[in-house]
Amino acid sequence: MSHPCLRCGACCAYFRVAFHWSEAEAFLGGVVPPESTVKLDPHRLAMRGTDRRQPRCMALLGDVGRDASCSIYAQRPSVCRALIPAWEQGEPSPQCDRARQAHGLSPLRPDDWIGPSDPCITPLPHLA
Repeated sequence: MSHPCLRCGACCAYFRVAFHWSEAEAFLGGVVPPESTVKLDPHRLAMRGTDRRQPRCMALLGDVGRDASCSIYAQRPSVCRALIPAWEQGEPSPQCDRARQAHGLSPLRPDDWIGPSDPCITPLPHLA
């Protein structure tokens, strides 16, 4: 099931998503669906589709910058969990800015966030 708060998807279609193989091993507590991964080397897997010259994660649904969502949001790898959109938590994110720029989207700004009390903080419509 996708997460309703993910709308951008620029990072999912810009970066290679590489992580330790144990994140896809249920017997070790891993939750990433193994069928959504490809082997990079003896220690790392990548999300299928992000290992290409023009990456796009196989779990990314919809259009980048408009209605993107993650089909495995609750099972996404740690690197996806760690990448926070710029200013969502009050801090810049050069990675977020770089991915958005590559897709022709403006970088997020602090005033693009509605507020920390919202259960699903959403960028303002002018960013879509």
